[in-house]
Amino acid sequence: MGEAIITRRGGNILKIAGQTEEIVRFGESINKYDPVCVKFVGTKLSNPSTLPAGNGYGVAFDSTGTYLAIAHASSPYITIYKRNGDTFTKLPDPSILPTGNGHEVAFDPTGTYLAVTHINSPYITIYKRNGDTFTKLSDPSILPAGAGYGVAFNPTGTYLAVAHFGSPYITIYKRNGDTFTKLSDPSTLPTSTVHGIAFDPTGTYLAVAHFDSPSIIIYKRSGDTFTKLSDPSTLPNGAGRGVAFDSTGTYLAVAHGNSPYITIYKRSGDTFTKLSDPSTLPTSTVHGIAFDPTGTYLAVAHFDSPYIIIYKRSGDTFTKLSDPSTLPAGIGRGVVFDPTGAYLAVAHHDSPYITIYLATVCFKTNLMSDVSITGKAGYAKESGFAGEYKKIVVIFR
Repeated sequence: MGEAIITRRGGNILKIAGQTEEIVRFGESINKYDPVCVKFVGTKLSNPSTLPAGNGYGVAFDSTGTYLAIAHASSPYITIYKRNGDTFTKLPDPSILPTGNGHEVAFDPTGTYLAVTHINSPYITIYKRNGDTFTKLSDPSILPAGAGYGVAFNPTGTYLAVAHFGSPYITIYKRNGDTFTKLSDPSTLPTSTVHGIAFDPTGTYLAVAHFDSPSIIIYKRSGDTFTKLSDPSTLPNGAGRGVAFDSTGTYLAVAHGNSPYITIYKRSGDTFTKLSDPSTLPTSTVHGIAFDPTGTYLAVAHFDSPYIIIYKRSGDTFTKLSDPSTLPAGIGRGVVFDPTGAYLAVAHHDSPYITIYLATVCFKTNLMSDVSITGKAGYAKESGFAGEYKKIVVIFR
C-alpha cells in the first residue's frame, strides 16, 4: 500500500521519503495536519442548464479543466461548456460548425486547439480558442479518407492523429502554427476502420484500436515516422473501439466488442503484455475508456446498464468499485476525467446525453481500512472547507 520510509523528524512535522504535495478537492471541513484520504465518490452533479442536442459520443476536458467539449448527434454537433466550480455553462456555438454528427473531440495540451471528428467531409474540424471563442481554422490540404471517429493530440500538441473510415484508416498531421500538414502514412497500416486512437504521455507510442484482427496496433514514433511494433502475444477479443494510456505510459487499456470487453496491457520497453482480466467485467461492448490523471482509476463506458464502470488499480490488479448511485441514462460512448481527477464526464445516448460526476474527493480519516481502499492518503497541509481545493501531503498511494 505505502512505499514511504521515515527518514528524519524536524520540529513537529514528520518528513517521509517519497512524500508528495498535491492539491485536492476537500469533501468536508478539514483542519491542517488532519489525517486524510482521497477516494472515488461518483456523485452526480446537476445537469447543465443547456444540454447537447442529441446522443453524446465523445467528450474532452481542456488541460485546465475549465472547458468541456462534447461531440454529439444533431446540430450543432459540438457543445462546449465552461466550468465555474461545479456549474457547467454552455458557450455560444462556433460560427462555423462541423458538417455532421460529431464522433470525438480532443484539446491540445495548451487548450488552444480543439479538434472534432465527424461523419461528413471534411471529417475533421479544428478550432482555435481565444478566450471563450472557438474559431474554425482552414481545413488541412489533405483530408482523412472517410468519416472521422477518433482523434488525439500528442503531449506537445505537435502531432494530431485522426482515426477514420477508409484506407489508410489513420491520418497523422504535424502542426506548424495554425497549419496542419499530413505526414506520410506509416509503412504498415491498420487493416480496417479505426475507432480509437491515443498517444502515450511521452508522445513516443501511438495506439490504434480498429475493427478487424489484430484489433490493436501500436506504433513507435521517431521524428515524423511511425513504425508498427510487433503485436502483443495476446490480442483483444473483437473489434477495437477505444484505447487509453495511463499517465506514466505503463498501462494501455483497450475497449473492444467481445468478452472480456476490455484488455489491459503493461508496457516494458516496446513490449506490451496482457494482464489478468479484472474479476468483474463489463457486461457488453465497451466504447470509451479513460484513466484518471494518477493512473489509479480506470473508467469504462459500455453498451448495457450500468453504462459506466470504474476500476481501481492496485499494482497490476484492477478492481471494480461500486456503481455510482445515479447512472447515465443510456449507452455509454465517451468518458474522460478532468486534469485534476475531480470530475468525470460521460457522453451517452438518451437525454441528458452528458452526465458529469464529482469523482475523487479528500476526506478526514483515522481508519487504516479507509487508507487501504483509497487512491492516496496522508495529512492536510492547509485547513479548508468542502468544495475548496487545498494542499495535502501524500504519504501512501
